[in-house]
Amino acid sequence: MKAPDSPPDPGRRRFLRGLLGGTLALGTLGGVGVAQAYDFGTVREEGALPGLASPLRVAFLTDLHYGLYIFERQIRAWVDTANAARPDLVLLGGDFLDVRSDVDPAPLLAELARLRAPLGAHAVWGNHDYGSFGAYDRGVLGQGIPGWADRREQVAAAFAAAGITVLRNEGRAVRDDLWIGGVDDLWRGEPDVAAALAGAGEGQASVLLSHNPDLLPDLPQRVGLVLSGHTHGGQIRLPVVGAPVVPSRYGQRYAMGWVQGAHGTPGYVSRGLGVSGLPLRNLCPPEVTLLTLRPE
Repeated sequence: MKAPDSPPDPGRRRFLRGLLGGTLALGTLGGVGVAQAYDFGTVREEGALPGLASPLRVAFLTDLHYGLYIFERQIRAWVDTANAARPDLVLLGGDFLDVRSDVDPAPLLAELARLRAPLGAHAVWGNHDYGSFGAYDRGVLGQGIPGWADRREQVAAAFAAAGITVLRNEGRAVRDDLWIGGVDDLWRGEPDVAAALAGAGEGQASVLLSHNPDLLPDLPQRVGLVLSGHTHGGQIRLPVVGAPVVPSRYGQRYAMGWVQGAHGTPGYVSRGLGVSGLPLRNLCPPEVTLLTLRPE
């Protein structure tokens, strides 16, 4: 008896299309780079945050890049890791979707809806999200497909329905002593730091989400802490020299880890969780970042 045909697997098709584009690099770096791309870890960091009345545990996840090389099973593992840490607050740094407007975000949102934190989950958009909205129609150029801004609002509403508030040049007090602000993407949006922090009270602790860390040198005022992603730590790092390529106008200055911006503002740049361009990492493992912030 002939076995029934299996239904097509869109995730498998996306993965195979992606691999075709990366054949040369895969041949160079081999399976080691692929293995490192999916071998994420937990990074625990601590720091003081002026204005806090009591300690704060934050789970920070960024650069998921769902839709080409990243599937539900990876998202599920990252969410499980964040929930296991029992954070007070979850922050998401953008680039949820890859630069393709045909990716259905529903499976991604089904996993992200499982995030649990008493102070909620807040997010910002990244440049790849804008690509998925159709904001640019020829690679990284072009004026975008008609209706891309409407799609952005539709996806934001879907995130809200999943319990995730997208902050686009706005913020809110999640606790009497804590203001969370978020800015639009530096490359594709119109970031406004002043608007994101406009409601912060005097002496109130402030955390600003900015997908791109290149915002740091131009901050108009001191911020308690800026959290960013975007760089992936360079994604491919080499011994001694570090990352040959970092998507930043400042080279390796803001590639990853603790950095400093204008007015002495501290920032933390995560290596992110997904991959972009090719499903490869080297000496630059994906990370779920767990921050313990204490009163200064």
